Amino acid sequence: MLKDADPNYFSGIYIVCGYTDLRYGIDSLAAIIERKYKAKLFVPNTLFLFCGRSASRIKGLLWEGDGFLLLYKRVESGHFSWPRNSDELRSMTPEQFRWLMQGFAIDPVIHDITPSHSS
Repeated sequence: MLKDADPNYFSGIYIVCGYTDLRYGIDSLAAIIERKYKAKLFVPNTLFLFCGRSASRIKGLLWEGDGFLLLYKRVESGHFSWPRNSDELRSMTPEQFRWLMQGFAIDPVIHDITPSHSS
């Protein structure tokens, strides 16, 4: 479902950077969003994505207006390129969502720099 989902369907897509205990269920994941990040949880078709220590598994929490949908995805080969260096909630563009579902990094890996001197 997530791989083939139209990211434009979602009113918002958020990624919880760092590690999340994937043993958590709906209530615990919802509490993380509300208490830790102070984000609005009950916005219809808003997807929150979580990743555990194993980057081959992710969970998604989706408010559908009448209840939550808990999604769990485990890839058999490869892994998700998940931002691990921070403990923040980040908004994702539809393009970044597609990249993530295809196994690519959502952050650019080539950065602009200004050399201090020429060689």
